[in-house]
Amino acid sequence: MTQQRKESARRLYELAETQAGFFTTKQAKAAGYAENTHPYHVQAGNWIREHRGIYRLSKFPQNDRPDLMLWWLWSKNREGVSQGVYSHETALSLHDLTDLMPSKLHMTVPKSFRRNSEIPRQLELHCADIPEKDTEVLHGVRVTRPLRTIVDLFYAGNVPIATLRNALREGLYRGVIRRNEVSATQHKLRDDKKTIQFLRNAAA
Repeated sequence: MTQQRKESARRLYELAETQAGFFTTKQAKAAGYAENTHPYHVQAGNWIREHRGIYRLSKFPQNDRPDLMLWWLWSKNREGVSQGVYSHETALSLHDLTDLMPSKLHMTVPKSFRRNSEIPRQLELHCADIPEKDTEVLHGVRVTRPLRTIVDLFYAGNVPIATLRNALREGLYRGVIRRNEVSATQHKLRDDKKTIQFLRNAAA
């Protein structure tokens, strides 16, 4: 292997290491792999093509949730910034605040999000502009914070109130939700009496 190829391989591995072994076509090109060489690396067994424009290093050890990184990379915009935030039932499950196992991955994307291709059947997309302060990183991807997740689910109305109440109380008990955070959210939603009442009762 030439020095240039070794350097490209090193750069790609260092990048993929931060993304559970995954990388995009654009990232491979930036690491030094010309696009016309990508099929060769797939055929040679060096890379695995997971989705259009997304690959995984075949020898990289998989974590428990490779799907999270795969679809988070799918949500990248033209500037290479991931737009998606895992939310709703998926976020509640990732925070270990429910036993529910959603059949699809719930992801919230900005209102400006656009895709010309069909939305993957594995995803359930929601549209909202989520402030960064309402998100955190889990498994290397962006996820809505516990309280934001519970409020989103309350609005969506797809999860039983008892499940959300238990999730909020569990979050308070474990310290992943703070009481001053609940109070601040109630103040922010001061015109939404129904949600305020739910938060007040659940946090009592």
